[in-house]
Parts: sequence; C-alpha cells; structure tokens
Amino acid sequence: MPQAPDALTPSSEADSQRLYRKIAWRLIPFLCFCYLAAYLDRINVGFAKLQMADQLALGEAAFGLGAGLFFVGYILFEVPSNLILKRVGARVWIARIMITWGVLSACTMLVTTPGQFYLVRFLLGVAEAGFLPGVLYYLTLWFPTYRRGRMIALFMIGLPLSSVIGAPLSGWILDYFDQVQGLRGWQWLFLLEGIPSVMLGLLALRMLPEGPKQADWLDITEQGQVLRDLTLDEAQSPASGESFRQGFFNLKVWMLGGIDFAILLSAYAMGFWMPTFIRNAGVTDASQIGLLTALPSLAAVFGMLGLGASSDRFRERRWHIILPFWIGAAAMAASTGFTDNLIATVLLFSIAQAAIIGAVPVFFSLPATFLTGTAAATGFALACSLANIAGLVSNTLIGVTLQLTGKSGGALWFFAACLVLGSLLVIALPARVVNR
Repeated sequence: MPQAPDALTPSSEADSQRLYRKIAWRLIPFLCFCYLAAYLDRINVGFAKLQMADQLALGEAAFGLGAGLFFVGYILFEVPSNLILKRVGARVWIARIMITWGVLSACTMLVTTPGQFYLVRFLLGVAEAGFLPGVLYYLTLWFPTYRRGRMIALFMIGLPLSSVIGAPLSGWILDYFDQVQGLRGWQWLFLLEGIPSVMLGLLALRMLPEGPKQADWLDITEQGQVLRDLTLDEAQSPASGESFRQGFFNLKVWMLGGIDFAILLSAYAMGFWMPTFIRNAGVTDASQIGLLTALPSLAAVFGMLGLGASSDRFRERRWHIILPFWIGAAAMAASTGFTDNLIATVLLFSIAQAAIIGAVPVFFSLPATFLTGTAAATGFALACSLANIAGLVSNTLIGVTLQLTGKSGGALWFFAACLVLGSLLVIALPARVVNR
C-alpha cells in the first residue's frame, strides 16, 4: 500500500502537516462557502414551492419537472465546462460559473408562468455545470491522494451546511419578507440568496491561485514540496490515465457515475422535498419547517467529517461507502411507514443524510486514484454528468408519486433499492486501485 512520500524531501511529517494545513486554511473555507452558495441556489426552490406553487399554478408533478430540468442543462454542459476549465484555468472559470448562476438564480423571482420557470431552471443548470467536478479537479492540483478525502469532506460540508444555514433563513424570508415592496416572500428568497453567489464569484478571481507555483503565500521550498508530493503520488498510482480518451472511455468512470447516481437519487429527494415531507407530517409554519429541515443536514455535516477523516486514516474507501449506503437505504425505507409522525420523519431522515451524504466526500476521492490531468478533469465531469440524471429522475418521480397517491413511499423505496445496487458497484471496484 502506498505510503506518504517523504524520501524526496527533508521535511519532517510535522512540517508536511503544517504545510497542508496552511494550504487548507487558504483554500478550503472559501471553496466551502462557494459550494454552500451553489447548493443553496439549487435547492431553495423547495422552500419557494411552499408559496410559488399556488401563484404559478404548479402541481406536484409540474414542480418536480421544473426542479428536474435544472439537471438537463447541468448534464449537457458538465463535460464541456470542465474541459474549458482545464484550458483557461480554475480561477477564471469557477468565477464565471458562480457569477452567472447567481444572476440566473435571482432572475427566478421574475417568472410568472410554468414555462418561464422551466426555462430559468434549465439555464441555471447550464450556468452551474462544471462547478463541482471543477473544484474536485482543482483540489488534485494541491493535495496528494492520501490527504484528499479529508479535504473533499471539508469542502463538501458546504452541501449540508447550505440546508443547516439556508433552511431556517429561507423559512424566515418566506414569512417576514412576504409583500415587502409588493413582492412575495418566494421572490425575495431568490433575490437575496442569489447575491452571495455573485459576490463569491468576484472574490474567486482574487482568492484562487491556478496552482502551487502561482501561490504567493507559499515560499519556493513549500511550492517544491507540494509538487514533489504530487509527482510521487501520481507515480505510485497502479493505473493512471491522462488523456481525454482515458477519462471518457473508462469502465471505472462509468461505474462511478452509477454509484453517484444512487447517491444523488436520495440526496436530491431529501434536498428538494424535505420541506414538503415535514409539512406533510403536520407542520405548517414556514419558519418551523426551515428549522426542522436543518436538523438532518446538521447530521450530514458530522457524517461527512467523520467518514472523510476515517477513510483517510485507514486508507480505505470502499467499505466507507458500502456500509453508509446500507444504513441510508434502511432509514429511507423505514421512513415510508412514519410519514405522519414528525419525530420519526426527522430522525430517520437525519440517519439517512448522515450516512448517504456522509459518504459523498469518500466517493469523490475515487476518480483521482486512477486518473490524472485531462483524464481526471474528464472523468470527474463524466461521472457527475451521468449521476445528475438522478436529479431529473428523483424530482420527477417524487412529484408524480405525490400527485397520484398523496405519498412518496413508492419513490423512496425505489431510491433505497438503488443504494443497495450502488453498493454492489462499489464492491466491484478493485481495492488495490481505490484504497489509496
């Protein structure tokens, strides 16, 4: 099993730890806030639905379609976006992504018909395409494989934090901004939550160096240490690929897409529909719905940090995904028997989110264990593109199920089964390749 590189540097392990902590403090908090803003702009439509559905005459199925159309644009432009990022650099392209998605998210306040809602959601997906795989690729320029699980976990806590922070905030905006200046609460929601993305996009131009050589806050010795660590880590990869072809026509990448598809079916069901689940359990006040929606996401924060750190410590990836999949599937299936019980609903979805979302950073440490360069950029984007078909499937399926039966049980059982099938794909990945 590969060990942390130390033969090529006089630095002690303590010096190496200090160096990577320094890099992490410079990059990860900012990237985490960016991801928080991205995911908030993606899922705040779930709260806006509590008001806008009646005003725009959106039924459950129509809302599910609109929420899902985001992923059509996202899927179509994911790989091209990441290839452009590889060519023009992460700093400029991540900034472009954030500014355009912030503007389009704010423009959702202007929609007056279902057709306009569908169009804006599609364009929002086009704008955001490439952000997550782009950042994951960017992290490969700074951290060797054996440090990446924890860094991805710290970055990706922006996902559950978007709900921990955004859910109470969204509920409060709906309640207290309704009819201010003649606008409905849902319109203020899109406007106020789109502004941070634009501001962070502008800051990205200043905060994100293209790589260690461009980081003026690292001295020459530190820059050299990072580059040596990355070079040795890449040399120890048992099967690395560098070209577009090796990233796109790679069975393991397509397997990763299937695994992530299983994750996102459940993640998006909880992210977009949790306010509806809680309302159906008997809560009507938007502020209370916001606070209760935050609890499962808070559990996901601890799940991410715990699983990411444990996976790095033991240099083990597969079972840190398989076991959470099984736990999450059991919790989601069990939730279908307690749809009218508020406490059970919140508790079971908390377990599900801690397990399923907790496994996400471990999963996203996998592509770079066997891909580098253009292949890594392509592989990250392709896996994300395949997986984000789940956003369309998940939202549409829950919307149709709710409209036809009044309950989401059938859809949740299907998502749980997909997690079990996804765990079989994880088992099929060769341990000698991914456990690094």
